[in-house]
Amino acid sequence: MRTLSGLLLVVLLGGCVAGPVADRRESSSSMTTDSRAVRVEPQLAADSLVTADGASLPLRQWLPAEQPTAVILALHGFNDYSNAFAVPGAAWAQNGIATYAFDQRGFGGAPDRGRWAGAERLAADAASAAALLRRRHPGVPLYLLGESMGGAVAILAASGHGGASASDLDGVILVAPAVWGRQTMNVVERVGLWLTDLIPAMTLSLDHLPVSFQPSDNIPMLRAFSADPLVLKTTRADTVNGLVDLMTAALATGRRFDAPLFVLYGAHDEIVPRESLARFVEELPARAAHRQRIALYPQGYHMLLRDLEGQVPIADVAAWVRDTAAPLPSGADDARAQLTGHAAPATVARDEGLRVRARG
Repeated sequence: MRTLSGLLLVVLLGGCVAGPVADRRESSSSMTTDSRAVRVEPQLAADSLVTADGASLPLRQWLPAEQPTAVILALHGFNDYSNAFAVPGAAWAQNGIATYAFDQRGFGGAPDRGRWAGAERLAADAASAAALLRRRHPGVPLYLLGESMGGAVAILAASGHGGASASDLDGVILVAPAVWGRQTMNVVERVGLWLTDLIPAMTLSLDHLPVSFQPSDNIPMLRAFSADPLVLKTTRADTVNGLVDLMTAALATGRRFDAPLFVLYGAHDEIVPRESLARFVEELPARAAHRQRIALYPQGYHMLLRDLEGQVPIADVAAWVRDTAAPLPSGADDARAQLTGHAAPATVARDEGLRVRARG
């Protein structure tokens, strides 16, 4: 996302394939006029999430042999789909955790592939799935996990967008969350995004970029990812702008986000800028600092759960779900100071209290 947006001006000048020009408002809608009128009872079928407007979103699930001790609803990243959680989902199932993931609108096998559904619609779908899972597994802790773009969707869904609220969830897990909003972009990046508004149906491809980036150190996984027909290889210009709108809203929502939170970030992440994530963490409410866990993985990349050392953050997620107050097995937690340059407000207050008592 960072390379795609940051070098968008170069991409435009370098020669992208442009399709028919379409109105951005029309292309941003994921449902046809007829299907908008459909109203059904949302449900979780064996292999799909059926939403209130009748959309059928492919669903994958990884279930433990016994009754689950916790449930994770996982939201995939940009141009990816629910299969992103095949490895972690299987590992969490071995730890008694049930994992559900669906293809978000416009991605994978979901309706209107390649079209942007809108931040509110994506958040509403996540909220609907969370409510259905709460009913399917009553009394079982429910966690919303979002990777990259899915992290931005999770932030909005858990903060009240689309009908969800913090009380609907026992916690939120953000893996390299996409919080690179317009607030932190430079002039060139903003100009590039503005130019794409002129040709919303232009198709952008990473093949046109003059630089390369490494989303993971797991090369076999990346090759399989690149060959997967359900992974989108090109992106419409209006979808890029929709993504940036989503990231901008997620970054702005941080100051109101007080749900129990676990943030995971790789030191080698070349997609989500470290300074943008630091800003999101800094703006989290100080009153909820005791419920916030920030983890930095020295060997981690953007696709943190699929890296060669992906089993480390996968195990940390399982441990946090079991006990949100216990130290993580990896020791990667309490990385707020490394990320932002200062400790959590609660930590500062605690240390100051110790000094006062020592002087007394």
